[in-house]
Amino acid sequence: MGLAYFFAPPIFSLRVDDPFNVVAIIAFMVVSAVITRLVSKLRIRAQQLEDQIVERKRVQDALLETRAELERVTRVTYLGQLTASIAHEINQPLAAVVTNANVCLRWLARDAPDLEEARAAAHRSVQSATHASEIINRIRLLFKKGTPQRELVDVNEVIGDIIELVRGELTRHSISVRTHLAADLPRIMADRVQLQQLVMNLMINGIDAMKQVDGARELSVQSKRGEDEHLLVSVGDTGVGLPQQRDRVFDAFFSTKVHGTGMGLSISRSIVESHGGRLWASDNSPRGAIFSLSIPIKI
Repeated sequence: MGLAYFFAPPIFSLRVDDPFNVVAIIAFMVVSAVITRLVSKLRIRAQQLEDQIVERKRVQDALLETRAELERVTRVTYLGQLTASIAHEINQPLAAVVTNANVCLRWLARDAPDLEEARAAAHRSVQSATHASEIINRIRLLFKKGTPQRELVDVNEVIGDIIELVRGELTRHSISVRTHLAADLPRIMADRVQLQQLVMNLMINGIDAMKQVDGARELSVQSKRGEDEHLLVSVGDTGVGLPQQRDRVFDAFFSTKVHGTGMGLSISRSIVESHGGRLWASDNSPRGAIFSLSIPIKI
C-alpha cells in the first residue's frame, strides 16, 4: 500500500502494466527483504548483548560473593591461629569476675558486713564482665558474614580493638607494641569489619615475621593525617623483612610462610582499594618491614 501510494498512480493501484511500477515493486521487495533481515540480525545481536550483560552481571556478583567469602575465611584462619590468645584474653576478666564475686561474698558473710568493700568488689566484677563481653563482641564482628556496610569509623578505635585482640599473641612471643596514634583524627566512612580485618592482617603478618628473630621484637603502629585529605596508617615490625620478590607480596596465593594461604595481603589491598585508598610496603630500619595505607577521609 505504501508503494502504491508513493510510486504507482492512481493511488492504491497495484497495476504492473507500467515498467516503472514493476521496477518499483521489485526494488520495494528487495529493500523490504534487506531491512527485514537487518532488523532480524539487530534483534538477535541485541538479545546476545543483553544475555552478555546479564551473564557479566552474574559473574561480577559471583566474584564479589567469592571475595567476601575469602575475606571471612581469612578472618577465621587468623582467628584460628589466635585461639590460645583469645582464650587467655577472655579467661582473665572471667577469672577476675569469680575472684571479686568471692571477695564480695566474704565481705557480706562477716559478722559485721562491710558494705563498702562488698560494693567495690561487686563493681570490679561488673567491670571485668563488661571487659569479657567487649572481647567477645570484637571476635563476633570478625566472624560476621554479610554485605559490606559503610559507617563513620574511628580508625584509632579499630587499631586499639585489634591490639587488645592480639595482646596474648604479642606476650607469648615477647613482642612489645609502640603506638603513635594522632589525636582528634576525623572519622572516615568505611566498613568497620573490613578495616578490622585489614589491621589484623597487617599485625599478624608483623607478628609472624618476628617469631623466629633474635633480638628486640617490636610492633609499631602509627596513624596520622596526611596530605590531600587522606588518613595514613602504618604497621611496622622488626622481623625478617620483605622477600626478594617484594613486587609479588600483594599477589594472591603468594606466601613466604610454610603454612600461609597467600591471601592476607591480597585481600588487604583489595579492602583498601575498595575504600578509594592504596596499600604499599617498604623496608624498616634497621630491619623488618613497614606496611602503609592511605585512605581518603571524605568518601
